[in-house]
Amino acid sequence: MESDSQLVTRVQSGDQQAFSELVRRHSAPVFRLAVSILGREFIPEAEDVTQEVFLKVHHAIESFRGEAEFSSWIYRITFNQAVNLKARVRFRSPHADESILYRAVTPEPGPDRQVEIAQRDQVLAECIRTLPEVYQSSLRLYYWLGAGVGEVAELLGVPENTVKSYLHRARQLLHAMLKEKGYSCD
Repeated sequence: MESDSQLVTRVQSGDQQAFSELVRRHSAPVFRLAVSILGREFIPEAEDVTQEVFLKVHHAIESFRGEAEFSSWIYRITFNQAVNLKARVRFRSPHADESILYRAVTPEPGPDRQVEIAQRDQVLAECIRTLPEVYQSSLRLYYWLGAGVGEVAELLGVPENTVKSYLHRARQLLHAMLKEKGYSCD
C-alpha cells in the first residue's frame, strides 16, 4: 500500500486515481473532525465542509511541499474550514438539539425527571459551547464520536498528552461551570 506522500507525488504528476485514493483514506476522518467542531446537529454542514476541504486540497495540492504529513495538512484545513463555518452559523438554529445525544444513552425516566434532565442537558450544551474550540472538538470526538485519544490527537494535529490535557481541562471547566449554575457533577 502506498503512503500518503507517494500518492501526493502521483497527484502532483496529474494522477487523478491517486487523488481518489487520498479522498477514500481521509474522507471519514475529515468528516468526523468537522462534526466534532460543528456538533452532531450540523451533520449536513459537516458534509459540506468535507466536500469543501477536498476541493481546497485538490486546488492546492500542487503547492504542498511535504514539510508536514499530508494528514496533518488536510486536518488543519478541515479544522479551519469548520471553525470558520461555525462562526458564520453561530446564531442559526441547529437541525436538532444537542440534548438528543444525552437522551439517546439514558433510560426513560419519569416526566419530572425528564424535565430536570432536559434543563441540565441544555445548560451543559451551553457550557460546552463556551469552551475553546479545541476543547469542544476533543470532547465531541472522544465522548460522542467514540474516537480514541490517539485518533483525536491525529485529527487535531497535537500530541496524545495534549489531548489528555484538553479533555482534563475541559472536564474541569465544565464541572466548575455546572457547579456555578447549581448542578452537581456526581
